[in-house]
Amino acid sequence: MSTGAWVWAAVRTTWESDPVTDQHAAPAGHEAAAGSPGRRRGPVSSFLRETAIILVSAIVLSWLVKTFLAQAFFIPSASMHDTLLEGDRVLVSKLAPGPFDIHRGDIVVFSDPGGWLDQQTVPETNVVQDALIAIGLMPQQSEDHLIKRVIGLPGDRVASTGDGSPLTVNGVPIDESEYLAPGASPSERAFDVVVPSGSIWVMGDNRQHSADSRWHLGDPGGGSVPIDDVVGTAFVKLWPVDRIGLLRNPGDVFADVPDPS
Repeated sequence: MSTGAWVWAAVRTTWESDPVTDQHAAPAGHEAAAGSPGRRRGPVSSFLRETAIILVSAIVLSWLVKTFLAQAFFIPSASMHDTLLEGDRVLVSKLAPGPFDIHRGDIVVFSDPGGWLDQQTVPETNVVQDALIAIGLMPQQSEDHLIKRVIGLPGDRVASTGDGSPLTVNGVPIDESEYLAPGASPSERAFDVVVPSGSIWVMGDNRQHSADSRWHLGDPGGGSVPIDDVVGTAFVKLWPVDRIGLLRNPGDVFADVPDPS
């Protein structure tokens, strides 16, 4: 073999065995065409799949939280001024009643025991908002719920002379100035009740603008609310931003109240 032929053979052998050269030597567009769609579809499909998993997980988690732990509610009326104002959003713990007990002074959300909401109006919602409310991503519009403060527990005797004097619970006068609306008197209606077993006595902080237990003395239960109707206790204001804050139980107001005899 001549030197030129030998050199040509070596070059040819190197050309054919070079993997980089081989890649470029493949039929034009053949490998690229086979691989490109896979590269385009892979990241996109993975992203869509992961996004779907995240969204579904978030929805399920939100629903579980709303069902078992906490739920947001919209405040539609002035009955709890100045503690809560119209348009406020509050977060309600569903652990009381349940693992934890309800206490005097707690702010509770409860289902309408019957006829309490005849005059209350709430904002209208659309289908999308209803769906978001159902899974807990929007606050409940309170169309069939109320929010009041617990004054009496099962067996407590709650009374008022109706002349602006302090309420008494189990014979002990209570100073409610910590949460009553400015200018509100403890009660303009006289009453004297013993809270039935399994129920609570509730009143709004804006007493002269709250159709609470006092206004339902003739209803079944004598105005008391069955504990089974309680959704939970409000513990934080979520909205608007300038009103965000904890809703604390004023335990000192009821500190001297004895257990019912």
